[in-house]
Amino acid sequence: MTRNAEVAARLEEFADYLDATDVEYKPRAYRRAADNVRDYPQAIEDLVAEGQDAVERIEGVGEGIAEKIAEYVETGKIAELEELHEELPVDLDALLAVEGVGPKTVGALYEALDIRTLDDLEAAARDHDIREVSGFGAKTEENILENIAFARQTTERELLGDAVPLGQEVCAYLADREPVSRCDVAGSLRRWRATIGDVDVLAASDDGEAAIDAFTDWERATDVIEAGTNKASVRVGDIRVDLRVVVPDEFGSALQYFTGSKDHNIRLRNHAIRQGKKINEYGVFDVRDVQDPDAGQRVGERLAGETEESVYEAVGLPCMPPELREDRGEIQAAIDGTLPDLLVEDDVRGDLHVHTDWSDGHSSIAEMVSGAAEFGHDYVCISDHATGPGMVGGVGVDDEELHEQIGEIRDVTDDADITVFAGVEANIDAEGGISVADEVLEELDLVVASPHAALDQDAVAATDRLLAAVENPLVDVLGHPSGRLINRREGLEFDVERVAAAAAEHETALEVNANPNRLDLWGSAVQLSIGQGALIAIDTDAHSPAEYANVTYGVHTARRGWAERADVLNTRDVDGLRSFLH
Repeated sequence: MTRNAEVAARLEEFADYLDATDVEYKPRAYRRAADNVRDYPQAIEDLVAEGQDAVERIEGVGEGIAEKIAEYVETGKIAELEELHEELPVDLDALLAVEGVGPKTVGALYEALDIRTLDDLEAAARDHDIREVSGFGAKTEENILENIAFARQTTERELLGDAVPLGQEVCAYLADREPVSRCDVAGSLRRWRATIGDVDVLAASDDGEAAIDAFTDWERATDVIEAGTNKASVRVGDIRVDLRVVVPDEFGSALQYFTGSKDHNIRLRNHAIRQGKKINEYGVFDVRDVQDPDAGQRVGERLAGETEESVYEAVGLPCMPPELREDRGEIQAAIDGTLPDLLVEDDVRGDLHVHTDWSDGHSSIAEMVSGAAEFGHDYVCISDHATGPGMVGGVGVDDEELHEQIGEIRDVTDDADITVFAGVEANIDAEGGISVADEVLEELDLVVASPHAALDQDAVAATDRLLAAVENPLVDVLGHPSGRLINRREGLEFDVERVAAAAAEHETALEVNANPNRLDLWGSAVQLSIGQGALIAIDTDAHSPAEYANVTYGVHTARRGWAERADVLNTRDVDGLRSFLH
């Protein structure tokens, strides 16, 4: 994995601090550079190794930013950013996690009230000090106070999109070290939950201390938190990585145990007990002839443990994919022989929701189409934002511009190697209305309708709003149904089963938005939706060709919802998709 996303995050942090300290113009430049670094097809560390000219090949990266990128890649720090930390000694990530609080707000409240932490912010809001600061008011203060609890919760969890690349990187590093014979991620990361606490890694080795030494010597570790004979923890930037080393014969049972979930393991353990067996992180043991099965962890005849498959087989079950292990019926389904045949990434044939520079995307229509073809898709739908509620900064395409865009899409289609559909991401207003005129929607091949504003509605109003959208005969896909942004805003609460039943009746697909900041619908909602007969569409919401790769997050999220290939609209070929649309 490359370090592009990591470097982009540091540039965005730099932009936030510049904004907070009232520096003009530069923040925009740093954010633009961050976007382009994140999307750049070549590893940023390789460009740094080539030299500054190579780094400056990235659009928007001039001499000054290139120097800072090189400094960070080579040292793990940017001296000027460290100076900004001293100038503005605040917990910026935690404060920005409060919806409605931006960098300029942080800077203003630090100057006026010396607010540095979430505790400071909460105390000032409760004491009504914020409303006395110029530019603020009682309503702003009330909103900040209401959103602090959610911010506290989210700052304890890392996005899956940040954790997966790091988990892959540390496993690749350890697998290449001589003391380690096997390595894998565990915990909620292996189950592909939308957020994770820490990156949990399991390694097999006959020399635990040597494996721990190799781990703590990892050049990407910015801090060693603790290190023992078979366990260690390091920090990589803001993310904690925990390693546990086990002997090779117990790797499979340890991987099963530490993957979890806790509820899944309890149900599996009870299933084993009914057979006179004991299952734990050390293996599966036959304890029928043991007087006291609790006398030790390894008592009884050892039946399995070297592989995860053998652990499940020893208690008469097939090995369940990690995404299913949430105690939502998977043990009984395994007993009954009704586990789903989960879809895989290669099943997805196209993307129905992508953006271009006609709205807020970073690439042209032709570039997005070419990127989809290079990624291996058979088709792609250009679905830029329409104007309407929730669209700020003029990023939406109005009805007249949509007419023009349809023509350009048709022109690109003539020379494309894949099928290109003309679509739109229309906005769903608070009452369920669609922000694009019907006569324009009728011209399009595919319509995605999504909520972007009024996301604080009660569950009844939110459900009615989404029902109106899925029942609209011109809507093909309900995009990111809750509108949530993970760790930033909660989104709509709604009756998933009612919306899914209506979607099935009216042949409207429900989106699993694969952007790691959304993952909306989420696993349990996918499972409920499929149970009502609704179709799922896995879309990346890509704003650049590089983001087509996010489909992996959507696929694993759908797998968490027990989705099979037939449950997903865009596993169909072009003719199958056209049949659905007509």
